[in-house]
Amino acid sequence: MGACTARRTAPRRLTLLLFDTTVLIDVLRGQPAGQRLLALRRTVVPATSAINVEEIVRGLRESEQPAADRLFAGLKVLPIGRPEAELAGAWRRDFAARGVTLHQADCLIAATAVVHGARLATGNVEDFPMPGLTVEDWTAGR
Repeated sequence: MGACTARRTAPRRLTLLLFDTTVLIDVLRGQPAGQRLLALRRTVVPATSAINVEEIVRGLRESEQPAADRLFAGLKVLPIGRPEAELAGAWRRDFAARGVTLHQADCLIAATAVVHGARLATGNVEDFPMPGLTVEDWTAGR
């Protein structure tokens, strides 16, 4: 009897895509970003950061909480620790030396994406000029 050989293919590694607050708001408001996010679920791991969760919760009306809970349940929430904080601080310092002010929250979100090897989906591309960060433009209506 001949040996049966089965071909094994390496599982496709899904990439992380970190969704910024602008995109999460669009999803919650029923904008096309929600359908775009669902269409990508086979190729990416949808994620966000603890900062983005705080920003969404801060602006929620009580009636919107269930929808936000469903959204967060479908996302991997990436933690922010020392590596992310140090990278964010270095960016803020380096940009400030050139006369450019970056927001703390944006730097922490960007650093979370970089440290975790994620791309960042945002509707505010101009807020994320950090080196080493891959940004996708998810401006509402695109």
